[in-house]
Amino acid sequence: MAKPRKGRLVRLLRVVGVAIAAWAAMTVLVVVAMRWIDPPFTAFMVEGRIAALVTRPPGYDFSYDWQDWARISKNVAVAVVAAEDQTFPEHHGFDFKQIDRALADRERGHRVRGASTISQQVAKNLFLWPGQSWIRKGLEAGITVLIETAWGKQRILEVYLNVAEFGRGTYGVEAASRRYFHKDAAHLTSGEAALLAAVLPAPNRFKVDAPSNYVRRRQAWILRQMASLGGTSYVERLD
Repeated sequence: MAKPRKGRLVRLLRVVGVAIAAWAAMTVLVVVAMRWIDPPFTAFMVEGRIAALVTRPPGYDFSYDWQDWARISKNVAVAVVAAEDQTFPEHHGFDFKQIDRALADRERGHRVRGASTISQQVAKNLFLWPGQSWIRKGLEAGITVLIETAWGKQRILEVYLNVAEFGRGTYGVEAASRRYFHKDAAHLTSGEAALLAAVLPAPNRFKVDAPSNYVRRRQAWILRQMASLGGTSYVERLD
């Protein structure tokens, strides 16, 4: 009985190995293709829409409208970099100083700060799911390396601006700009851009159209950071 059982285990492991290899190869192909092809949807969008169908939250309205880099105000680009990842132009996908600080906070029992870069958030939004498991973090790290290798910083930021959620069911800066400011993303001011960036940590809790005092303080902080970084010139030099 031991030999048949061992044979089944070997076959199962072989099938699992083939499935993992196929998934990895497909992921590589898709990531490389997205250097030129705009994603029609993301894993987070699918998860959000399914959740909305189940829970039917009041006022939910899905909106996703891709907009090319040249037609997005650079105020938004520098605002999200100032708010989310100020070393974005220099790092290679990971901010190890922020990771070390997050680990130190965890060891002290403090509230763990976010340490994900924009590149990591793109990887997570496109292909993965919410959560903090080590499996997801490992997959995220691998996809982040692929994205950093295959795309370039301008493309990474362009995709992020188009897939980030700025409000319940509102994905991408063009959809957010039309919903909240009734204009194209190309015409967003620095103040409007900073307000959009201010809700990114929790877009289902923080509101662009009804900002709390905390969101307003965060908006003001982002505006100061944008100025200290040099304004839009900070992102205009991206490849």
